[in-house]
Amino acid sequence: MKAIKASILYDGIGVQKNVYVCFTGDRIAEISGSKPDCEIIGEGIVTPAFIDPHSHIGLDRAGEPGSESEANDRLDSMIPLGRAIDGVYMDDHAFTESVENNVLYSVVLPGSGNIIGGMGSLIRNFFKNRKDAFVRDIGVKMALGYNPRSTTEWKGTRPTTRMGVAAIIRENFILAQKSLNLMEKGKKTIDEIDPKTEFLTKLIKGEYRIMCHLHKEDDALFLMSLVDQFGIKPIINHGMDFHSKEIFQEIRKRDLSLVYGPLDSHPYKVELKHESWRNVEYVQKSGVRFALISDHPVILQRNLFLTTRHFMRFGATKEQCISYVSSRPAQILGLDDLGTVENGKLASFSVWNKDPFEMGAYPTMVFGEGNLVHQE
Repeated sequence: MKAIKASILYDGIGVQKNVYVCFTGDRIAEISGSKPDCEIIGEGIVTPAFIDPHSHIGLDRAGEPGSESEANDRLDSMIPLGRAIDGVYMDDHAFTESVENNVLYSVVLPGSGNIIGGMGSLIRNFFKNRKDAFVRDIGVKMALGYNPRSTTEWKGTRPTTRMGVAAIIRENFILAQKSLNLMEKGKKTIDEIDPKTEFLTKLIKGEYRIMCHLHKEDDALFLMSLVDQFGIKPIINHGMDFHSKEIFQEIRKRDLSLVYGPLDSHPYKVELKHESWRNVEYVQKSGVRFALISDHPVILQRNLFLTTRHFMRFGATKEQCISYVSSRPAQILGLDDLGTVENGKLASFSVWNKDPFEMGAYPTMVFGEGNLVHQE
C-alpha cells in the first residue's frame, strides 16, 4: 500500500483537511486522518481525476489538417452502427496535455454533422493504444439544430431544414417502435429486423444512452417531445443558447441531465446568438443535474477545469466546482468507479502544488488507476 498526504482533499463531493489517501493496486484503500503504516510517496492538495463527458479528442487531432478529421463520416445522415473508438488515434498529443492537467477520462463522440453519428466511447487518456484506453461504450450521438442540416453536400439522405431533421428522426423512431410492437406480439423476431432498425429499438428501450447535441431552447423542446412520445432518456449536450428559466423547468420536469459547454468558445453561428458566460447563472440555479464539457478541440480539454470560474462568479463553492468535472459527470454517465476519492473507487487522482483555484497551480503527480502517469 502507498499513501499521499493531502493537506486539502477535494474528494469530489466535499473537502477534507490533513488526511492520507491510501491506495493499493488500482483502488483506493482508505482515507485516514492518522499516518498509515506504509510508504508516503507525495504530499500536496488532492483532487479526483477530471472527466470530460463530451469531446472529439483523438478524432480531431492536434497538428493534423481538418481534412484528416475522423469526427464525421459523410456516408449518410444516419450512421447508428458507427463507433467513435474506431476512429481514435491515441498518438494525438492533446492526450498528453490533458493528463498533465488531470483530465484522465474522455467521452469521445462522433461530430454533429450527422443526425445520428454513432456510438461514443469512454476512454482513458493515459494509455498509448486504443485497446488499453477503451473502457466502454457510453451513448449514441444524435444532433439537432443547424449542424446536421448544414451538410447537404455530403452523401446520403440529407435534410436542408430543422423540420427535415425532425422528420428523419421521427420516421426512424416510429419504424423502430413498430418493430418493437410486432416483436412483442410474436409477429416478428429480432433476426427479421435490419441492423439499423434493431439498433434504434435499443435506443427506444433505453439500452443505449442518447447524447443529443443541441444549443437552442426550441431544439431542446423538440427533443422533449421525443421524450414524451417514445419514453427515451437523452442527455442534453451543450445548451449554450439556453437563456431563460423556463427551459430548465422543462428539463427538470422530465428529470433529464445536461452536459454543458463549451464555455469560453466563440459564438460563431446564428444558433449561438444568445450565448453568454452569464447564462451559467441559469444553469447554476436551475436544479438540473449538469456537468461541464470541453467539446475538444472547440476549447482545449486541458482547460476544462478553468471554465468552473464562471460558476464561482454566481456563488458556486470550490467543492461544487470540482464536482462539475468529477463526480457530476460520473453520476450522469453511470461511472460508479470514478468521480470521487473514497474507499473502493479507482485510484485516479492528482496531487497539486497548491490549491487548484490559484493561478499558478498545476498537478505535480497524476495517478491513473493506481499508476503514476505524470510527474513534474
